[in-house]
Amino acid sequence: MSKRIIISGGGTGGHIYPAIAIAHALQKIDPEIEILFVGALGKMEMKKVPRAGFRIVGLPIVGIKRELSLDNLAFPFKLFRSLLEARKVIRQFRADVAVGVGGFASGPMLMVASMMGVPILIQEQNSYAGITNKILSKRASRICVAYPGMEAFFPKEKIKLLGNPVRNDIVEVSSKREKALVHFSFRSDLKTLFVMGGSLGARSINMSINNGLDKLIAAGYQVLWQTGKGFVDQAQATINKLGTDRVKAYEFIYEMDLAYAIADVVVSRAGALSVSELCLAAKPAILVPYPAASEDHQTKNALSLVEQDAALMIKDSQTSHDLIPATLSLLDDMVKQEELKFNIRKLARPTAATDIAAEVLKLAKG
Repeated sequence: MSKRIIISGGGTGGHIYPAIAIAHALQKIDPEIEILFVGALGKMEMKKVPRAGFRIVGLPIVGIKRELSLDNLAFPFKLFRSLLEARKVIRQFRADVAVGVGGFASGPMLMVASMMGVPILIQEQNSYAGITNKILSKRASRICVAYPGMEAFFPKEKIKLLGNPVRNDIVEVSSKREKALVHFSFRSDLKTLFVMGGSLGARSINMSINNGLDKLIAAGYQVLWQTGKGFVDQAQATINKLGTDRVKAYEFIYEMDLAYAIADVVVSRAGALSVSELCLAAKPAILVPYPAASEDHQTKNALSLVEQDAALMIKDSQTSHDLIPATLSLLDDMVKQEELKFNIRKLARPTAATDIAAEVLKLAKG
C-alpha cells in the first residue's frame, strides 16, 4: 500500500519551494506515494503548488498582526476552524506522516497530526527557529535543520543537519548560460547583475536599484530584476525613461535556474531559500536582510555566510547610500567574485531534498 504524506506550510516562496522540492524527492524515491499539500487560504501556495502539479487544500488560518488591529480579534475563531479542518483532512487522507515547512498552515496541521498519533517532521529552514516550530518540536519525531547549533532551540536527539531543499535545476546552472542569454534576450559580452527581493519583492532594494539604474547602465552592465508585484510598473517606467534594452524587469521569475545561470553578481534578501540557492549556484552575492523578519532571522542567515567570507551584507537601512556603490565595486572586482564563489560553494548541500525525503519515509515505515 502506498504511503500518504501531508506537507503543510507556505506564505512565501521561501516556504513553498522547499516543500515542493521535498515532494519531488519523495516521488523520485517512491513513484506510488500520495502527497497532499495543506496551505492557508488566500496565500500564494494555493496557486503555486497546483502549478507544480500537486493537490492542495486550504485552512482559514491567518497570522497575528504585530500592530494593534481589529483583525486580531478574528484570530482565535480562525485558529479553531483551522484545527477542525486539519482534523478532517487527516482523517479523510489517512496520512502516514505530516511534514511542516513553516508558514501559517503548518502550526494547526502539525499540532492536530501529533494529537492524532501521526508522526510529524519539521523542516526548519532558518538559522534562528520561529516560535511555532519551537513549540511543535516537543511533539516532533524528527527535526531537519540547515544550520549547525540548532540544539539551542530543539531537542538535540531529534535534529538532523541536512540543509535546505531546493529545486534540482539549481544544482547545475553553469551549463545553461547560453540558453539563459536567449531566454532573457541579453548580450553575451556584458556582465549581468541579478536582483531579487524574494517572491513578494523588497522595497528598499527596489528603490535603490531604481535610483541607481542609470549608473549601472553607464558602467556597462545589464540587469535582470525581479521586482515583486508592487514595483514592476515603476521599474518598467524607469527602464522606458532610460531607453535601454539592457534591463529586464519581471514581477516574478519562474525560470530561476536560468536567472542564476546568467548572473555574475546577485543582490538578494537573505531568506533561507535564497541563501541555499546561492550556495548551490555558487554566485557572488550582496545580501540585504529583511529587518522585520521574525527574530531578525534573515540577518542571522546572512551572517552565517559573511562570517565565512562567502557573501557581503548591507543593512536594509543603508541600501539607499551603499547598495549601488557596493554592487558596482563587486561587479568590477573579479578577485573578490572568485573568493566569494569559492567560499559559498563549500556551504552547499545538493542532496538536502533527497535526504529529508528519506527521513520522511523512515517515519512512514516506523
